[in-house]
Amino acid sequence: MTLSSTTKTTKPFDGQKPGTSGLRKAVKVFQQENYTENFVQCILSAMEGALEGCTLVVGGDGRYFGKEAVEVIVKMCAANKVRKLLVGQNGILSTPCVSGVIRKFSTSGGIVLTASHNPGGPNADFGIKFNISNGGPAPDGVTNKIFGLSQTIQEYKICPDLQCDISKVGTQEFVVDGNPFTVEVIDSVDEYVQYMKELFDFPAIKGLLQGTDGQPPLKVLINSMHGVTGPYVRRIFLEELGASEDSVVNTIPLEDFGGHHPDPNLTYAADLVEAMKNGDYGFGAAFDGDGDRNMILGHKAFFVTPSDSVAVIADNTDCIPYFRKNGVKGLARSMPTGCSIDRVAAKRGVEVFEVPTGWKYFGNLMDAGRLSICGEESFGTGSDHIREKDGIWAVLAWLSILAVRKTTVEKALHNHWQTYGRNFFTRYDYENCEADPCNAMMAELDSMASDSSMIGKELSRGNKHYKIAKIDNFEYTDPIDGAIAKKQGIRILMSDGSRVVFRLSGTGSSGATVRLYIESYESDQSTFTKDAQEVLKPLVEISLELSKLRERTGRQEPTVIT
Repeated sequence: MTLSSTTKTTKPFDGQKPGTSGLRKAVKVFQQENYTENFVQCILSAMEGALEGCTLVVGGDGRYFGKEAVEVIVKMCAANKVRKLLVGQNGILSTPCVSGVIRKFSTSGGIVLTASHNPGGPNADFGIKFNISNGGPAPDGVTNKIFGLSQTIQEYKICPDLQCDISKVGTQEFVVDGNPFTVEVIDSVDEYVQYMKELFDFPAIKGLLQGTDGQPPLKVLINSMHGVTGPYVRRIFLEELGASEDSVVNTIPLEDFGGHHPDPNLTYAADLVEAMKNGDYGFGAAFDGDGDRNMILGHKAFFVTPSDSVAVIADNTDCIPYFRKNGVKGLARSMPTGCSIDRVAAKRGVEVFEVPTGWKYFGNLMDAGRLSICGEESFGTGSDHIREKDGIWAVLAWLSILAVRKTTVEKALHNHWQTYGRNFFTRYDYENCEADPCNAMMAELDSMASDSSMIGKELSRGNKHYKIAKIDNFEYTDPIDGAIAKKQGIRILMSDGSRVVFRLSGTGSSGATVRLYIESYESDQSTFTKDAQEVLKPLVEISLELSKLRERTGRQEPTVIT
């Protein structure tokens, strides 16, 4: 049956500017007539000459409105002369899996339907982002082009009569306007699991979980938070690694994530924290909605900060077959992330990069062969095996280390601090604040950055004294292509190496979220077991006072403390 496309007239919508990783808005915004169609057309049009005859990957985290969006995308790709789509069964693919599929099959890119760790459901959030041919999130040059097109769009192309069943694995062939169009529905889990088995020593991890060489079995608890990782976790941990059924929880993907916020931190994954505190588990982990973020816990809910997590992985690459084979080319972190990994890089004699927040900034470095392992304080950890952060990869990396070193999570951290010292780190999130006062606060901090009289100023609280060495609004020049990213966050650097960072988040769907990051380095071993909130309290108070954050936001306490 030959199908015909049609061209529909439309008009621009305000605010279709992709943030840190895609366009995220309330579901009701995406449900407006032509809103989703406009943005999808702008993604396709931004591909220009690479669009016609190309192959794209389509999938998402299973949140509400995802299936409807897949249907729109399939019909629009057909009308825009895309040759083939690889679509996850039922529209489901984790973000790391999308990246891996793009790279394995050398497609021109992928459209990912996710709002990551934002809540889901009819009254919550939805998101669409474009990943380019390297498997990574579209860089600024591409997202700026998409936004520019969204401001002038007058029409979009769609094939309204095309009906495609994405519930069954297999290939469906169509002819649209005389052009062949193929939709291949792929198993959402297979490709990813096979790839993980290439990267890690699964028999060694299985031995760790089941007990071997006189070691007792490691009891684990893996929480998928009703996000996309559920089927991946069941396949890997139950079928491949032989963990018991009660080792995995919340593994059924739900459109509203069970009514919870699918963000793996101490606040939103409190059920995992409580279970770890009260149970006899040696290892715990939680993943976010689309599977790219992770939280690691040890016995009795011993918390591993994301900044420390990536540093420990980077310092133990000999435990992971992928790095034994390929070596470690360089390390990196986002600017607000604690500097633990910098010390590992210095000891190992490899480059370390500090980039703006957003995984897209790591991609060029990886493609140029200068970066192997990187992380963000926002619970993102990954490597150059794909071009996205990867929650399950991080957990398998940790389990590999525990298997080879025959150690525990807590001992691994203490050994790391004994070698490198400890970077105490915390993040305060003030969510859904009024935007105007927050913007005014950032403007005042920006003014401080250009005020030379601030340099050398002493700030004290109790018996703690700090001296400002530098204030700036972080700017990044990509060492590969020279692209410049400005105004990426206010940094206040102290003479003792402590840091304070203020940012407005680019991942929320409404209002403003202020993030305050505090870091202080200690080499005194007697401090290593202290609570981070206790150690950092003086610097937190100084930062709140300096920024007038409480007055500006009207909030006396943060929404989330990490």
